[in-house]
Amino acid sequence: MAYGLPGIPVPYGGPVDWSVDVRLLRPSDGLPLDRPCRGEPLMPTATQTTTAAASAPARAGARRPTGPDWLWAALLTLAVTAFRGGTPQLWRDELASWNAASRSTGELLAMLGHVDAVSGLYYLLLHGWVSVFGDSAAMLRLPSALAMAGSAALVVLTARALFDRRTAVFAGLLFALLPVVTRYGTEARSYAFVVLAVCAATWLLLRALERPRPGRWAGYAVAVAAAGLLHMVALLFLLPHAMVVALRWWRDRRGRTLLSFVLAAAAGLLPVIPLVLLGRQQVGRQISWIKTPRLRDIAGLWDNLFASPLVALAVAALALLPLAWSRGRRPAVELMLLGAVPILAVYVVSQGSTSYFIDRYVLFTVPAWAVLAAAGLAALKPRAAGAAGLAALVLLGVPDQRHLRTEQAKETSDGRAAARVIAQGYRPGDGFVPVRGADRVYMVDFQIAYYLPGRVHLHDVFAARSALDADDLFPQECERPEQCLGDTRRIWLVTRGTGKADPYSRLPAEQVRALKGHYRVASTTEVRGLHVSLLERTG
Repeated sequence: MAYGLPGIPVPYGGPVDWSVDVRLLRPSDGLPLDRPCRGEPLMPTATQTTTAAASAPARAGARRPTGPDWLWAALLTLAVTAFRGGTPQLWRDELASWNAASRSTGELLAMLGHVDAVSGLYYLLLHGWVSVFGDSAAMLRLPSALAMAGSAALVVLTARALFDRRTAVFAGLLFALLPVVTRYGTEARSYAFVVLAVCAATWLLLRALERPRPGRWAGYAVAVAAAGLLHMVALLFLLPHAMVVALRWWRDRRGRTLLSFVLAAAAGLLPVIPLVLLGRQQVGRQISWIKTPRLRDIAGLWDNLFASPLVALAVAALALLPLAWSRGRRPAVELMLLGAVPILAVYVVSQGSTSYFIDRYVLFTVPAWAVLAAAGLAALKPRAAGAAGLAALVLLGVPDQRHLRTEQAKETSDGRAAARVIAQGYRPGDGFVPVRGADRVYMVDFQIAYYLPGRVHLHDVFAARSALDADDLFPQECERPEQCLGDTRRIWLVTRGTGKADPYSRLPAEQVRALKGHYRVASTTEVRGLHVSLLERTG
């Protein structure tokens, strides 16, 4: 006799496959491998061997890796958002991003001390990006596409953690093909990064609740800080997170869960406090135009939140389905909190002196709604109904997806055409007067400056101090415009409007008097949304 496993004889007749016995005697059963199971035969019977062989494929299939579903979701989202991402003209918020990112680091930091501090982290990131990859529209927007791709990966991981692989696959497809993901995945603003930070925080929270580890809570704190530094309103996601933690604690009664969450959230909030204090000083210049919402405005916000009224309606219907199935009710309730509570909270907060009630400020709730809708699709019977529902929902968004890739998708006025007119008639020494005053928020000056070729250098006639000298986003204009005209012989005047309107439309009255007193309109060219007039000195 020879010996195979310790203490178990092996006949000389040939080798014996001990795989079945090893499986039967695994340490997880509480039995040492050097002892046979009590009451079990030492050698496998023919029936046991046959049964084990027959069940092996099933076990192998159960353990087979499901594949990197998060990866293909990220790649699909990147492909969808990057496709013709540079086609739409930059609109005013994106032009502000370009203007800020084009400054030196010192100039940018000086500006943030006076305006737009809440966007400072994004501006610094974009500044580093454009210094390497340039400032074309496609390159300005590509970081947002990458952020949405990362968000898609986390949406799949979150759906898998809460439901199953079928739901995760649906969630990845749905999120990638939502029109609103394309809308903000092709936007040179911070909102896609906010979505990424909140998605990361949600996934890290779920992992920490499943298996608490200091590293997971530390990661959660970093995600909280990133979300707050990118956009302070996004910190409202902490409300539903606290509710989820409380519900989990009430069910499991893990003594340190609540304390760990509070400490991690507090650590994440610490670096945001200075930004909150500075942002409060600047809020009047940045969002004073947002109106106090009424209850009926919630419906409008919901439509805009998905960049398509039809898609928004379909998502709302599907998001309610998981609540009807007991198997998915608990995670569905948690997701409903993640999606609905921030919207309700921003509505309540906006009843005060400052309103934050605008769809892009709660864009970070979209992933929760996408996973909920995906769970609703996955619960449909027969299984083919879920795939058909997903296809129908995607088709509903096709017209919006097509529009988002047109030149006028974001900006209705044609700054590129206006800049072309100026470039064709330009002479060295020409001046420039864009409409500012109450209309400076439209950033016509930025629009023209972005599209003008490098050889064209216009003198900003009514700028007493440039934006760089003023450490501001906008220049400081002359209090007495007539004294700022100097000896400028020709001026390009650009104002907003369509049709045969007054070329001086919406220009401040003092500037109109100064220009009319010393110049005549030599020509006026109408482009979409803008008047481009050449003024020549009369004396």
